[in-house]
Amino acid sequence: MTAIEGDARARASVEVVTFGCRLNIVESDAMRSSASRAGHANLAIVNTCAVTAEAVRQARQSIRRLARDNPERPIVVTGCASAIDPDGFSAMPEVTHVVANGTKTALATWSGLPRTEATASNVRGLAAPIETIHTRGFLEIQNGCDHRCTFCVIPFGRGASRSIAPATVLERARTMLENGIREIVLTGVDITSYGSDLPDEPKLGTLVRTLLAALPDLPRLRLSSIDCIEADPDLITVIADEDRFMPHLHLSLQSGSDLILKRMKRRHGRGDAVAFCQKLKALRPDMVFGADIITGFPTETEAHFADSVALIDDCGLTHLHVFPYSPRPGTPATRMPQVPRDIARDRAAALRAVGDAALHRHLAAKIGRTTVVLMERGGKGREADFTGVRVGAPTDTAAVLPGAGSFVPVLITGHDGRNLAGVPLDP
Repeated sequence: MTAIEGDARARASVEVVTFGCRLNIVESDAMRSSASRAGHANLAIVNTCAVTAEAVRQARQSIRRLARDNPERPIVVTGCASAIDPDGFSAMPEVTHVVANGTKTALATWSGLPRTEATASNVRGLAAPIETIHTRGFLEIQNGCDHRCTFCVIPFGRGASRSIAPATVLERARTMLENGIREIVLTGVDITSYGSDLPDEPKLGTLVRTLLAALPDLPRLRLSSIDCIEADPDLITVIADEDRFMPHLHLSLQSGSDLILKRMKRRHGRGDAVAFCQKLKALRPDMVFGADIITGFPTETEAHFADSVALIDDCGLTHLHVFPYSPRPGTPATRMPQVPRDIARDRAAALRAVGDAALHRHLAAKIGRTTVVLMERGGKGREADFTGVRVGAPTDTAAVLPGAGSFVPVLITGHDGRNLAGVPLDP
């Protein structure tokens, strides 16, 4: 082996480009590990998302860019978009293989593909391995979805709801804790449906309580996006009583209009969402809410949109994910009267502006207070309520910024509209 070849092998890696949800992030890490264990030393994987047409467009654009940057490197495509349109992605000349969504994390899948090795000629343009943040870890507890919202293609890409047994979840959580993870986020496609397919049908609240009881050294536990209408009573009790359950929930609300929610085939009404937020805020005053909201859903009028805008104050929403409606092939919503795309985009921009103002108020109210921040990297961390904090050393000292994984008391001194800014205090 020449020195150049040895250097190429040393710099080679499995690069994964991820689109979409937190679950895709979890699966991308698993794919990178499995592909490396199977002996692939020079490979690009694109983990696609099908939630919007824009996500699919960006995935195709990324595939073409990867091929331009390194024409000799194989490209494997997987994820929801390729599950829904495997022939379309297979037909792309840049794509070497399309891997099924349901088997993409398995070692056997990557062992079955022709092994890729790094050489001096094909290593150019290869990205460095992504650094793992040993602070927050995402733990998959569920996959798939049994619901059929009229706008959503995810059930077509991921199949029926499937829960991971509590014992397996606990084993994986213990491993994460042993590896230095300080905060675990339970994630899935529809995690409030957890357990419906398991013996004894354990609820999400039972799983959360079990994890907290079995892992007394775990400082923080969070949930990813949930449906408020499916939150079980035990989960509500855990949220109210357990300090190690973080006071932040991201809600899949989608609209503030009862008529639009009905046409979306959602399982909650506007009043359900407002009552849920008010109840939890009463039980836990430090609770902060985020939400997904779609603008321009078919038949949405200005009055319907106004209901979504009002939902921000009525539910006390702080962190918004706003999406203009995107027609997805094969979904019932595509057959409904469509709202012009420019109107959907304009409403999304207007709603984001209202959300930004709400976030600004949330951040401004914290200035002058002391909080505890779990540090990640680059001088940034998060409060218990998921608010981002940029931590700088006091100007009159030569203090070194605290490292990732440490809990630091911080005095909040300002904000930039997205994150708080503060200085560390003596413990």
